[in-house]
Amino acid sequence: MSFYIQTLFYAIPTFMFLIILEAVVAKVKGVQINRSADVISSLSSGITNTIRDAVKFSFAIITYSWLVDHIAVIYIEPFWLMVLIAFLVKDFSGYCVHRLNHRVNIFWNRHIIHHSSEDFNLSCALRQSISNTIKFSAFFMIPAALLGVPASIFTIMSPIHLFMQLWYHTQMIDKLGLLEYIFVTPSHHRVHHAINDEYIDKNYGQILIIWDKLFGTFQVELESVPPVYGTLTQVKTWNPIIINYKHAWQLIKDSWKTKYLLDKIKIWFMPTGWRPEDVKTSNPINKINNPNKQKKYETNCSNSLVYYAWVQLFFSMIFMFHLFTVFHITELHLNYLYAIFIFSGIFSYTSLLDGKKYSILSEFFRLLIGIYIISAHNFNWYNLNGVYFYLILCVICISFCISIYFYNNNKQVIAY
Repeated sequence: MSFYIQTLFYAIPTFMFLIILEAVVAKVKGVQINRSADVISSLSSGITNTIRDAVKFSFAIITYSWLVDHIAVIYIEPFWLMVLIAFLVKDFSGYCVHRLNHRVNIFWNRHIIHHSSEDFNLSCALRQSISNTIKFSAFFMIPAALLGVPASIFTIMSPIHLFMQLWYHTQMIDKLGLLEYIFVTPSHHRVHHAINDEYIDKNYGQILIIWDKLFGTFQVELESVPPVYGTLTQVKTWNPIIINYKHAWQLIKDSWKTKYLLDKIKIWFMPTGWRPEDVKTSNPINKINNPNKQKKYETNCSNSLVYYAWVQLFFSMIFMFHLFTVFHITELHLNYLYAIFIFSGIFSYTSLLDGKKYSILSEFFRLLIGIYIISAHNFNWYNLNGVYFYLILCVICISFCISIYFYNNNKQVIAY
């Protein structure tokens, strides 16, 4: 079991506790910071990203290990110095990639999921991408490779560096005095997630805020300008899988519809939001011009449907942890099939919250995958037999029936 997967068994329960604690504190203070469907969407996104990373469904243009093997000039030896350099380079690399993700059309698709929530709370920190399958951050880590910092240090540091970014996605912590000058704080990150004119495309730092101050992208949170969260073009869905590819689909459509060959190519590499003039005229997109008049996406789902989605989220998380325990003793194609099974369930219940008919198709697809997995394992579920097997079989079959029931009884779901 990889170091990354091992850390998840501790990190996920810890972070779930913090999410609950934040919700309790907000309720005591009388502050509305979350909505059930939005939190379900955020946690579901966290599951998809975690599984994608665990099964390594991505590839790097160039890896750091290759760089350090081929371009190292010296090999520094003090361990503390290697760790310090690795941290600074990792954080600088994160700043650079983060800035590119915001500033370039094609890269924005990799990051839109993280900004798609129109609330700001700890759960939205889990909205991490599954569409960033091509990795290129190693290019920004060349300084560490030149100094011979071992790849093993980054293997351990990378998940720790990621987890250190989760805590500041909250409205419950005010400014932190002297720490504001050095580290990224909740105040800094509230600015980053805001769509106000004063805040847009600011504060890209991940752990250290000094990069923003060095490169002119820093903005302090202003008392006179309360942050408004989300994206200028609202995603208008609870389905995290759709959100992950929504911007790319818009680019594909615009590239196809524009009359000019140069624009068909240029659109992918222009600043985020750029569209060919002819397409802007013929196919306008509604954007939020005044954040203070933002109307959050909402659907009129019954309480029972929301409770059902919570139950499905719980089972998705159980399936995820089980996948991690059997990952190294199961054939690769069956691991990928397990991941697709979980993704199909998430696609189904989040689409059901949107009131979409294709939620039934997704649930039926999951049912078929489940039947195939059972037959491929000689009527067990990845080495689970007896009562556990029959419980899983019941969950799969009953979920399909309940999905049909909820769709037929929630056809009047109104999105606004």
